[in-house]
Parts: sequence; structure tokens; C-alpha cells
Amino acid sequence: VQLQASGGGLVQAGGSLRLSCAASGRTFSNYVMGWFRQAPGKEREFVAGISWRGGTTDYAESVKGQFTIFRDNAKNMVFLQMNSLKPEDAAVYYCAGVVRVGVTHVSWEYDSWGQGTLVTVSS
Repeated sequence: VQLQASGGGLVQAGGSLRLSCAASGRTFSNYVMGWFRQAPGKEREFVAGISWRGGTTDYAESVKGQFTIFRDNAKNMVFLQMNSLKPEDAAVYYCAGVVRVGVTHVSWEYDSWGQGTLVTVSS
């Protein structure tokens, strides 16, 4: 599946952004989807994941209660709603997908990646 992330931008601390990831090419509804982020000088880290039907979600501890992942299989889209943004949330955000059972935090288990979208949070 081909993935294209969008929705990043500059936001003040405390603000919100919604990231979108559009999928094409394969049966999107078969895919577990995840969002990862990578800040300068840091490793890529798992942010959130969602099962193929959307019934199961998982989050990094650092974003629980702050971010929400959801998907619309009819539109081949997955979203990441980010609220109460902090400067430490600034990063390039990537969407990723894999056909598997269950959400995984492990980046190398995902075999489809979007190009990334930059989120900047001003303090």
C-alpha cells in the first residue's frame, strides 16, 4: 500500500493538529496502521497504532490521553488527532502500515511508510 501523510504545520503549545494519512494501492482495511515520529537527533518512536477494523488502539505512554488515532476504511484514511501539543511533540510524523494480526510498536515490522509530515510546536 502507498501512504501519504499530511496535516503537519506550526502550532502554538497547547494547540491541536490533525494528521491525515491517505492510502492507495492495496486493500487498506487489511492493514494495521501506526503513527511514528522522529525528532532531530532522536530515534524514530512509536506514537499510536490501530487495528484493521479500528476496534483496537494503542498509544505510547507519552501521548495517552492527548492523541487519538482513528481510521475511515471507506475512505482509505487514518488520522492522528493531537491535542494539547507540547514543544516535545515536535517531530516529523510518519504513518505506516502492515498486514498482520494485532497492533505493533515495532517500526521494522511495518512494511509500508509514508513520507512524513513535519509538526513544529512553538512555546
